[in-house]
This record gives sequence, structure tokens and C-alpha cells, in this order.
Amino acid sequence: MAGPFDPLHQFQVVPVWEIEPVTIAGVTIDLSITNSVLAMLIGVGLVIVFFGLTTARASIIPGRFQVMAESLFGLVDNLAESIIGHEGRAFFPFVFTLFLFILSCNLIGMTTYFTATSQIAVTLTLAVLTIGTVIVVGFAKNGLGFFKLFVPSGVPWWLLPMIVIIEVVSFLMRPITLTLRLFGNMVGGHIVLKVFAQFVVWMVAAGGLALAGAAISLVSVVALTTLEFLVAYLQAFVFAVLACVYLNDVVNLHHH
Repeated sequence: MAGPFDPLHQFQVVPVWEIEPVTIAGVTIDLSITNSVLAMLIGVGLVIVFFGLTTARASIIPGRFQVMAESLFGLVDNLAESIIGHEGRAFFPFVFTLFLFILSCNLIGMTTYFTATSQIAVTLTLAVLTIGTVIVVGFAKNGLGFFKLFVPSGVPWWLLPMIVIIEVVSFLMRPITLTLRLFGNMVGGHIVLKVFAQFVVWMVAAGGLALAGAAISLVSVVALTTLEFLVAYLQAFVFAVLACVYLNDVVNLHHH
């Protein structure tokens, strides 16, 4: 099974606007705009337009879009403050940007275009950016005391070496788990959705008793589509939650 009928075909990255590559310090960089890049640009553009129009038309009695914008803002603001504490507001812009970017990319993939978060390069970049921010904040706030993160208090001395190793490995695994959780959920859901959608087409084409199977598959597609919209939101929310948890570890290191 190949071409557009291949469930993996939807994840193929192809250029949509060829741009001549440039060479910097002996390294050739391809600047072509791919469908993945375009999907991210569309997502970011829609977020900017949505919040721009919402804030420009803000009123005391909010409309539907203003309620939606304020709900998203309040959701992440409360999330950051409840997990990180009173210093959470300082990290709100970072967490809110992560949440909106992932949510917009997930929803773009569910509606009209390519799912950028189905690419492990994209999810890995987001994960490394998150953990990199955690490390920078950790050293900026605690200096070398950052390494206390790997030494939990109250641990017996004879268990400490093993616990330190476990903590270090756990920390190093964070970008990997962040990467694979988002990547795996988006890829897996889209594959299942396309397989059931293909069943509908094939069974309708077969006719006869196969039409009953087509009806069942169609109901499954509708149910799975609804579930995928929920997953698109939940994965953005979970990523934001974990970003707050990891930031809390270094911001409130004295409680570790």
C-alpha cells in the first residue's frame, strides 16, 4: 500500500517553496519551506490573529471569542501559579507560548493541513527548549546549588549514591519522554483515524453486505475524530503541566 492510501503518507515532509540553500562555515543549510514549516506558520499566524482581534475588540461584556481567549489565558495562568507558586507568573509567557503553539499545530493537523507535531524533530526541539530553559533557570537561580536537584533530602547515606544515579538518569530522560509522548500520541491517533476512513471507502466501493461494515467504520471515524480533538488539547495541556513541574523543581529547589 503506497501513495495517499498509505497511512504513513500523511506524515511525509515535502517542500512547498524551494529556496536556494546557503552555506555557513562549511555547513549547507536548506531554507526551503516544507509542509511542516508551513503548518507551524499557519498555526502561529492564526493564534496571533485570534488574540489580536480579541484584545482589540475586548469589552466589559465578553463575546464568545473573548471568553475563549480569557479562558485559555486563565487556564495557563492558574496552572503556572498553582504548580510553581507565586513565582509562576514570571514563567507564564513561556508556558503559555508552548501551550498555544502545540495546541494550534495539533488542531491544524486535525482540520485542514499537515500535523507538525507528528514530526519527532519538532517535538524534540520543543522538549530540548523546555529542558534547556529549566537548566538555565536552575543555574541562574541556584548557581551550583542546582545539583541539589539530584540529592533528595532525608535519604540515608548508604542509599544516596544509587538515588543520585536514578535522579540523574530521570532528569536526562525528561526530554526523551516529552518528545515521544507528544509525537506518539499524534502519530498513533492519525494512523488509526486514516485506517478506519479507508475502510469506509473500500467497503462502500465493494457494495452489498460490506455497506454494513462501512456504516460501522463511519461511526468509528466520527468517534475517533472527536477523541482526536480531545487528545490534541490534552497533549498541549500535559506538555504545559510538565513544563511547570520541571520549572517548579528548580525554582523551589529549597523544598526538594
